[in-house]
Amino acid sequence: MSPERQAAAGHSLRILAILSTLMAFASISTDLYLPALPTMAAALHADAGTIEFTISGYLIGFSLGQLLWGPTGDRHGRRLPIAIGLVLFVIGSAGCALSTNAAMLVGWRALQAVGACASVVLARAMVRDLYTGHRAAQMMSTLMTVMAIAPLLGPSLGGLILHVASWRAIFWTLVGVGLATLAALCALPETLPPERRSREPLWRAMAGYAELLRHRRLLGYAGAGGFFYGGIYAYIAGTPFAYITFHHVSPQFYGVLFGVGIVGIMLANQINSRLVIRLGGDRLMLAGALGAAVAGILLALDAWTGWGKLMGLVIPLFLFVSAAGFIVANSIAGALGSFPERAGAVSALVGAIQYGTGITGSALVGIFADGTPWPMGCIIALMGTGSLLCALFLVPAASVTRTEATAAG
Repeated sequence: MSPERQAAAGHSLRILAILSTLMAFASISTDLYLPALPTMAAALHADAGTIEFTISGYLIGFSLGQLLWGPTGDRHGRRLPIAIGLVLFVIGSAGCALSTNAAMLVGWRALQAVGACASVVLARAMVRDLYTGHRAAQMMSTLMTVMAIAPLLGPSLGGLILHVASWRAIFWTLVGVGLATLAALCALPETLPPERRSREPLWRAMAGYAELLRHRRLLGYAGAGGFFYGGIYAYIAGTPFAYITFHHVSPQFYGVLFGVGIVGIMLANQINSRLVIRLGGDRLMLAGALGAAVAGILLALDAWTGWGKLMGLVIPLFLFVSAAGFIVANSIAGALGSFPERAGAVSALVGAIQYGTGITGSALVGIFADGTPWPMGCIIALMGTGSLLCALFLVPAASVTRTEATAAG
């Protein structure tokens, strides 16, 4: 390989690593402290349902914050908003570490999320700045495979930190992660040059979300990913208590069980990246949504009957979360491909819908918590079915309409 090609490859790998880190903020901010949820509930004198609202509070900040960062990134470029977001993330993480009650923790988690979502929404837009079509979906799958290392290691690392220190040390660790990523941002080039930036005032760009919501195809992609995220966050909120409290699994072994699902996501993303050019992202997204719906229904039955005990939860949950490899990358790439000139706003809108549904999933687990895995299983089944209906009835129908319109023109 020539020195020029070696330099280009090294440059691409550096960008890949930084983008993966930015996109991992959504998961690492939550996955790292999952094993500590029961300990935090005891330390802050809160019940399981109340402490699970720290996840919902995070999702509220994450969902609404994206609606601001997307148009801001289209107007001012990608790097500056990401840097501001990282500063907010560091402040929010420090606030979580210093919280003395559950209400304070929920509030600081919301601020932490507003900062973290800038990295995620604009990293997705940067992928669209650099790649198009099936290549964008392929690159998104590669990024998600790399960034899956964070949730794979997160619960295990969080369990280890909890073993040697208090739950507050987990949030101080996140402060360090935020500062390190802020330093690494210096090596990331700006992907949106001034001549391609939006000239719209921010308020007008925000109002443009209503126009985007009128596009059926976009709603199909956003709904398929959104309902799936609702199931994922029901899983995140429910498994610590289903595994640790109900089935008496240790926090360290919980990290192992959580990591098994991440391995499934990584494998599915690799399969998706190899098949997407030949089969298309829409077909693979539909296949993933079908698998998620079936796995969710099996999980609900196992949680209701107690069949299979711990493995009766682990196996269908593994199948459900593995479907992320086919649903998430393809739904995001499909939505971004529909409006490439508004990548930041579309990324923000899709992300807000996804994490907004995640709010619903995690909150419902907290509201209906009864000490058993049944509420989690039921909610995941409903969310998986919703993802399938969106992929089945919105995206293909919109594709036919577009094809017919093109032919008529």
